[in-house]
Amino acid sequence: MKKRTLQLAALPLMACIICSCTGGKEKKAALADDRPVVKLADVTARPVDQIQEYTATVEPEAKNNIAPSTPVRIDRIFVEVGDRVARGQKLVQMDSANLKQTKLQLDNREIEFDRIDNLYKVGGVSKSEWDALKMQLEVQQTIYKNLLENTALVSPIDGVVTARNYDNGDMYAGADPVLTVEQIMPVKLLINVSESYFTQMKQGTPVDVRVNVYGEEVFKGIISLIYPTIDPKTRTFQVEVRLENKDRRVRPGMFGRVTLNFGTANNVVVPDLAIVKQAGSGDRYVFVYADGKVSYNKVELGRRMGTEYELKSGVPDNSKVVIAGQARLVNGSEVNVSE
Repeated sequence: MKKRTLQLAALPLMACIICSCTGGKEKKAALADDRPVVKLADVTARPVDQIQEYTATVEPEAKNNIAPSTPVRIDRIFVEVGDRVARGQKLVQMDSANLKQTKLQLDNREIEFDRIDNLYKVGGVSKSEWDALKMQLEVQQTIYKNLLENTALVSPIDGVVTARNYDNGDMYAGADPVLTVEQIMPVKLLINVSESYFTQMKQGTPVDVRVNVYGEEVFKGIISLIYPTIDPKTRTFQVEVRLENKDRRVRPGMFGRVTLNFGTANNVVVPDLAIVKQAGSGDRYVFVYADGKVSYNKVELGRRMGTEYELKSGVPDNSKVVIAGQARLVNGSEVNVSE
């Protein structure tokens, strides 16, 4: 009877123990179920073409503003906007009244100098007098030459007239040039390249150029000039790309894209779904999975290739990255992996 009484008394205790054990397991299971569920992707390093694209505005190889050095009336303009002109071609005739007057003064100086020169040869005048007349003649010749250049305005380059700001008979006031001539064969584009590529740039390297107005049509150019200094604010340097433009289809002012190929590099490639943008900054991150937890790794993006991104840094080779379920994650989160 006593033994049966002890057995009955033990039943509630055993029930409590069983309930306690069951509750602990359920609590642990509930905690495990509360972990964020994520989907993973295996990522590895592979050779990636190091292609960089830069945008720039097409510029003329040379640009000249055609104008006299002093205000004077325009007698005649011989060209219109869009006309092709050759080097040395006369474009504008300014009023020649001053030129004619200066030519008369020069002729008189030359006659006077010839007379003094003959006297000097026979000892009729001193060396100092001869020198003074010689200097006056040279000054007058310089004045006439300068005025001649500013009366008949010629093109210093082969190019196209891109602006005309005056009409025949107008008074040139100096605010704008009479004409603008631009050399469009060749043309050039100036791009800003990261200093990390400075040692890889070589003059004469071929490049591909696309101009928006022609879609994806490729124009062949070369690197014609590499600027020798780095901008300390942007950490970039300028590179000049030249297009021969023999058909003159590419015009100054057009928007262009220059593609440079720096070879290949062995970098990790991840799905674009793995990339997380941090709010309030331009930084990009990837959640990397290991041993049931995720780490929040800052990454440096390289090329985008369809639905994938090349990573320059931030994710080790042969890693697992989260491609779905990032919304609830923080650095160090324990997660459940979706099959």
